[in-house]
Amino acid sequence: MTGVSREVEQLNRRLLRARDAIDRAYAEPLDVRAIAAVAFLSPAHFSRCFRATFGETPHRYLQRRRIERSMFLLGRTDRSVTDICCDVGFTSLGTFSRTFRRIVGQTPSAYRRAYRLDGVPSCVLMAYNRPSSSFG
Repeated sequence: MTGVSREVEQLNRRLLRARDAIDRAYAEPLDVRAIAAVAFLSPAHFSRCFRATFGETPHRYLQRRRIERSMFLLGRTDRSVTDICCDVGFTSLGTFSRTFRRIVGQTPSAYRRAYRLDGVPSCVLMAYNRPSSSFG
């Protein structure tokens, strides 16, 4: 009999539940301990399993989701970079700017100037601008 064992299937469901929780609550203060609790795993085991399953750590996934949302807001709203920083869950403008630049390759302000595309459907923008999960 081939297939995934019951234990692996249950673990995968827990990990998906935790990833969905990150997607829903990305703007809230989240840490690995809180996310691991959603999956009913210890923080260390959760981090290892999450990375093995999704190819990046939970923290990196959370940062990428926050940056994706900020990219949308920068391109589609006139809100200040500082407001957007807070809206997506960063507590420091410096950390937000540094993370944004590392993932996207430019500052939030430069991104806004380059990618301000009113009238382009948001689904197209999100697909085109989705950052890679392999940022440095």
